[in-house]
Amino acid sequence: MTAPEQAPPRASTAPDGDAATGAPAPAADADGDHSYEIGSPVPADGVDMWRLAVEARTLDANSRYAYVLWCRDFARTSVIARRDDGRAVGYVTGYLRPENGALLVWQVCVDPVARGAGLAGRMLDAVWDQAVAATGVERMETTITPDNASSIRLFTKFAERHDTTIEQEDLFGPDLLGDEHEPENLYLIGPIAADKGGNT
Repeated sequence: MTAPEQAPPRASTAPDGDAATGAPAPAADADGDHSYEIGSPVPADGVDMWRLAVEARTLDANSRYAYVLWCRDFARTSVIARRDDGRAVGYVTGYLRPENGALLVWQVCVDPVARGAGLAGRMLDAVWDQAVAATGVERMETTITPDNASSIRLFTKFAERHDTTIEQEDLFGPDLLGDEHEPENLYLIGPIAADKGGNT
């Protein structure tokens, strides 16, 4: 489940992005020119993640406690992006699946002021590089609703940058999620060679 840079309020998506370098990169946002620093979160960052999720209105926002706990327990597989003025403008949350060790990307969120600068793609590359360095992971997974073209595009471009395949299969339907929630399809990306970085 991810959230789009540009889309009407919905349940899950993610935006287009550039290659991540892991270092601050200049970009212009709605408030002017800003650089973004992308790094591993600490528990205090969970408060900003919760705020961004609630304000996005495109995600199934979890409790504030859940984001604080996530930043404590899954910091190696998550990132937060801040502008040079300290404002949090995006995050990616993920975890390693116990069954196969794949990095499951749970949420991608970009503040409206930072949309259109490729931040989602840079965060996705950054969280991948960080997870590889920490765990040696070789595959990524995510779930996307069928109507979520921007999220499909984001992860398709990630697979292209890393010169690997992406496959899709059914995962959860209305019988589990309820009629008010679109089905979630599982996207499988990889294997990804260790020397294939987001900046290649």
